[in-house]
Amino acid sequence: MLSLLVVQLQSLDERVAVFDREIARRAREDAEAKRLMTIPGIGPITATALAALAPSATTFKKGHNFAAWLGLTPLQRSSGGKQKLGETSRMGERTLRRLLIIGASAAVRWAMRKGSRDPWLSQMLERKPPMLVIVALANKTARIVWALLSKGGTYRTPVLQC
Repeated sequence: MLSLLVVQLQSLDERVAVFDREIARRAREDAEAKRLMTIPGIGPITATALAALAPSATTFKKGHNFAAWLGLTPLQRSSGGKQKLGETSRMGERTLRRLLIIGASAAVRWAMRKGSRDPWLSQMLERKPPMLVIVALANKTARIVWALLSKGGTYRTPVLQC
């Protein structure tokens, strides 16, 4: 019985590998997905998912609206002129939000081990807990995605200033 399960798992692994290669091929052929893959934390799967599932960038007025559509912005509980931001809303597109958070967590883990060239990320990791930094980076990545989709161009890594 166990050997039958092992054979089924191997078959599934092979099918997943075939699909991964197909997604990577499509990402290389699609100009929009290629541009999105220049952003740290976005690979072929996330880039093709964004190209396929996200509405046109012109649908949103600014990057904040796109991040809110994904559910990556904090809830606002403001009154009387005092701004109070709560936890992340999680009220948007679940699949894309999850992919952006997975990519951001990979970027944060890499930055914690090897260091980051992004001054914003380095400062956030010094002051905040890792999970908060991951969601904040996913929010920032969503805004960068909107900018690339609406204005074109490729992502340029910020230069570390001493």
